[in-house]
Amino acid sequence: MKDWKEILLKSLAAGIMIAIGGAVFLAQKNPIIGALFFTVGLFTIVEFGLFLFTGKACYLLQTDAATNCRLPFIWIGNFLGTGFIALLLRLTRLAPAMTARAQQMVSMKMADSLLSLFLLGCFCNLLIYIAVEGYNHSRYEIGRYLALFFGVVVFILAGFEHSVADMFYFWMADAWNLQGFIAILVITAGNIVGGAFLPTLRQLAESKTTSK
Repeated sequence: MKDWKEILLKSLAAGIMIAIGGAVFLAQKNPIIGALFFTVGLFTIVEFGLFLFTGKACYLLQTDAATNCRLPFIWIGNFLGTGFIALLLRLTRLAPAMTARAQQMVSMKMADSLLSLFLLGCFCNLLIYIAVEGYNHSRYEIGRYLALFFGVVVFILAGFEHSVADMFYFWMADAWNLQGFIAILVITAGNIVGGAFLPTLRQLAESKTTSK
């Protein structure tokens, strides 16, 4: 019971922080500044050990079944956390501008093909893996933070799709419908595949080296 309480609360908190990062992005006219300060979300998550679906999904093939069974609950917690912040923001004076920006972004996603959304989700989590793995294992202190910030900034400026950030944009745009849920699920699948790609290659390369 304690374990599930921790999963719920830490995944809710992670969703809240990604939503805060998304709010900063929506509030900025300069995309570079918006992308830079979006990193407050992932920075807080890794510093405080919160549970973000996209980060945990990177290690899907390296963790046991019991750990992987938590992923759907983390996804739901992130979903609820982003929705909570969007609900509160829609009650503030910031709502009109943020909602309009979110609606523009969501309209572009909804007009996209599912293949495109999937591939953009894959590319996003390649960078999330670099950010998280670099933060956790860089040999140099400054390298930890460079990996984190560059990984996030690059995926945003490139236009790649992050399922949890997109949850917030859909909430903020009040755009949830069947098509929207399908889009988020396809992006989620892309995040899983993209996130697992580099660690799987590394594992294969290390196993080849060991066998020699």
